[in-house]
Order: sequence, then C-alpha cells, then structure tokens
Amino acid sequence: MKVKVISVLEDNYMYLVIEESTRDAIAVDAAVPKRLLEIVRKEDVVLRAILTTHHHWDHARGNEELARLCPGLQVYGADERIGALTHKVTHNQELTFGAIRVRCLFTPCHTSGHMCYFMWEDGSPDAPALFSGDTLFVGGCGKFFEGTAEQMYTNLTQILGSLPKETKVFCGHECTVRNLKFALKVEPENEIVKKKLSWAKQRDDEDLPTVPSTLQEEFLYNPFLRVTEEALQQFTGRTEPVEVLGALRTQRDNFKKPKEQLNPQAMLAFDWGLFSPFLEKK
Repeated sequence: MKVKVISVLEDNYMYLVIEESTRDAIAVDAAVPKRLLEIVRKEDVVLRAILTTHHHWDHARGNEELARLCPGLQVYGADERIGALTHKVTHNQELTFGAIRVRCLFTPCHTSGHMCYFMWEDGSPDAPALFSGDTLFVGGCGKFFEGTAEQMYTNLTQILGSLPKETKVFCGHECTVRNLKFALKVEPENEIVKKKLSWAKQRDDEDLPTVPSTLQEEFLYNPFLRVTEEALQQFTGRTEPVEVLGALRTQRDNFKKPKEQLNPQAMLAFDWGLFSPFLEKK
C-alpha cells in the first residue's frame, strides 16, 4: 500500500492510495479532479473508488466530474450531501480493495456525517493508515460546526484514540504550525511541542508536508488528546475532560496570528506621510 500525498487548494490534502500488486487505486477527498487524474496517469494506476470524509466543497467537490470521467467509479461516504455518492457507509463497516482493507469510523462533530477511514493490509509490516479528514489534525482537531464537545471527545479518545499507536495520521489540512503554536501557548513547558513546532516550521519553509504523523506522537503534543493532563486543566480552568476539550476549542477558535509588522522602510514612509495622498478620501 503506497500513499501519495497531494497538496491542493490553499492548504488541503487529498490522497491517492495505491494497491501495488494490482495497480488499482483509491482516492481520499478528491477535491481537484485534474490534479488527481494527472497523478493517476503518472503512477500508471486505475482509479477504482473515492472515499469522502465529509461533504464540504474542499473535500468533495471533484466527485461529480470524476464520476463522469471514470465510468463505474464508486464513491463512498456517510452523508447524503456528498456529491455522486454511490455507497453510503456506516460505522465499523469494512471495505476491501484488493489487499487493502478499510474500516469506516464514524466521527460526527465537524459535520454530522463525518467519516474517517482506517486502512491496512493483512500480513504487511507497514503501519496502518488513518485518513482523518477534518476530525483529527497534526497537533489539533476540527471545528465543531455541526456537533458538540462530547462528540469530539468520543471521536478522539474512544474511536480514533483506541487505534494502534503506530497508525500513521493523514489529515485533511496543512495547519500544523498554527496548531502547534497554540499547543505551545497551552503547554509552554512541553519540550516535545517545541521540537515538533521547530520541525514543522522548517517543513513549511521548504514547502513540504507535515503529514503523516502517528497517533503515538499526537498524544505527546496535541492538546485535544491531552485533556486529562494537569497543564491542560490549569490552562482551561476546567477538570472534566469534555469541558476541557470544549474550552480548548473555543480558545483555539479565537487564537489569532500575530499581526505582521511592516518593514522599517514602510514604517518610515507612513511616518513621513508619503502614503497620505493614497489614503485621503475622495
């Protein structure tokens, strides 16, 4: 099983998972059809199916066009709002694509129909993979657009958190640096957060993805998986885990990037009034 990480749109990821013995492939969150088909051709594989985590346009907008261009293409998801849906899946349902096994994990909260996909190959020494959409990010979790803190707590601790710790996490967005900056605000003494943030900044500077991480790593630096830790409870002023999670999400929603300062020459130009003619009202 080979996973191709494909950066699209502003900060999205879609994925192409290749069954290497048959050269069949399945896509996860096929948002940009042209880019996906370019890679399908380059890898010389046949696209058999799409797994869609949720109905938002930046994860599902390519489904209709791909279904039109690839007759017989199967589209899996848990929400009727997903375009070109052919197979509605349910929690713990298992799918098979050649040697690739998929377990569907229902994680409602970001949307009411969000589904994650856990993949593995029997007998393979490689770690399994989790395609977590907008439920679990590297260093963070998704916004609660259509759900509650209780649901997200169940998603992160019982459903995803109980998977094998070596599981590789392939999430839906590249927001690792922002997530880890927030994590550092929450736990300023956490050395693992500091190291991961430094690494993520370097990857960002080199325009390289920060996925995948592993579940084992996430428990060390992702504040949304650390809600029982004393530092998290002190930061939120809560002790009950669901309340800690809800307070963290609110704080993360309000966490802003520091405003970028103008360079010294621009600051001087403002001081000298050189921009005034352009700023005056007509």
